Amino acid sequence: MDKLWAPWRIEYIRSPKEDGCIFCIKSQETNDRNNLVLYRGKEAFVLMNLYPYSNGHLMISPYQHTSETDDLSSACNSEIMDMANKSMSILSKMFNAEGFNFGANFGKAGGAGIEEHLHYHIVPRWTGDTNFMPVTGGTRVLVEGLQESWDLLKPKFNEINEIA
Repeated sequence: MDKLWAPWRIEYIRSPKEDGCIFCIKSQETNDRNNLVLYRGKEAFVLMNLYPYSNGHLMISPYQHTSETDDLSSACNSEIMDMANKSMSILSKMFNAEGFNFGANFGKAGGAGIEEHLHYHIVPRWTGDTNFMPVTGGTRVLVEGLQESWDLLKPKFNEINEIA
């Protein structure tokens, strides 16, 4: 049996967890830069992942605290897809992303790290971006800091309201 090691995930696993739901907390706080929130819509918001798989790893979460997509209104589901499309467009322009992994993990058995509040992941990808560092060196290569990435992306997400 082959094994795929992901030693960088131990930082997330061992880190102290905040009391309460991280998505509810971040949606209610106002320091968007500190919370890595890039965009706030009517029913959902876009934020950067604190433990990214690659630079530009974003998440989209509804404000409503639920683990079920059926609990969301059609307008919320539509807004989430619109945010996903706009986010991928921004990441293509700003990070030269050549492709994306987009999806969600539902429930503990489905791999959800935060199963009580659904959220979607957008992970930018580049041809040949899978490298040996995480597997052999136990190290992820992120070429830019989270705050620097936020500073780069935030003006483009601000433009979403200007276009709409």
